[in-house]
Amino acid sequence: MSSSYKFPPLKWLMSFEATARHMSFTAAAEELGLSQAAVSYQIKCLETMIKAPLFERRPRNLQLTSVGQAYLPPIRRAFDELFASTSGLFGTPGEKVVTVRVAISFMTRCLAPALRDFYLAHPDIRINFWSSIWSNAEGTEEADIDIRFGAGDWAGFDVTLLANDTAVFVSSPENAPLVQCREDLARVPSTMMVEVAGYDELWRRALIQTRERPMVGNGIRVDTTLAAIELVASGVGFAFVSQLFSREDVRSGRLVMPGDIEIKMERSHFLLQPQSKKRPRNEVLIFKEWLLSQGW
Repeated sequence: MSSSYKFPPLKWLMSFEATARHMSFTAAAEELGLSQAAVSYQIKCLETMIKAPLFERRPRNLQLTSVGQAYLPPIRRAFDELFASTSGLFGTPGEKVVTVRVAISFMTRCLAPALRDFYLAHPDIRINFWSSIWSNAEGTEEADIDIRFGAGDWAGFDVTLLANDTAVFVSSPENAPLVQCREDLARVPSTMMVEVAGYDELWRRALIQTRERPMVGNGIRVDTTLAAIELVASGVGFAFVSQLFSREDVRSGRLVMPGDIEIKMERSHFLLQPQSKKRPRNEVLIFKEWLLSQGW
């Protein structure tokens, strides 16, 4: 960045973020203790500075422009970090509870090993975890944070990328000699192809690159990566599973990766928060920032 670049005044950014959250100059002005004209003027100044419109001003409502949509997430994250840091250092004591809805695989393989550090830093915050497999399970609207695997296109939520992932081919040490390279996948009996619901395309994508294309779908089918890992470790078969969820088993030797076969996943793990005109509670912001800092 050029040293001559001037950073926008904080009050302009606050007016932009509040207006985008409420989609209303009037509501933003009430929250910030300013007049509607002042909020509108500050946003106009910001638009002039960045040389791009942030809102489409329509007769009855506002709409973010493409520039506004791109600019809002980093501004919101910056304010969230600021509020979370201030609350963590100077907030008043009292019961602080965060409800997190998360699939059991992410909970046990990613969150559980790391949570000790969070509780050491924030002993006053209690986390309630709801483990769930499917993204449309009941109770989602009551969660402060929802961790999902998908394409990132859920309506009604503010969505932040949490972690990209890769599918890896795993086996028990005893079964590993059957597969030494990608071409050897064609040698795997279809009855030993363990499939995880929601990841069904991985076997097909892998086998299409081999000379032969054995039938898929005759093996065991499970609904969690954890179940697939246990089946593979017990010698029942082979599977393509999340690298994120299987890495500890590979490190310990329970699983091996014969042929070092990987497939890029078309979906990722995302952090979702219900869209609201109110800023999330400080304890929610603190836990969110901790999640995003983990580098899963």
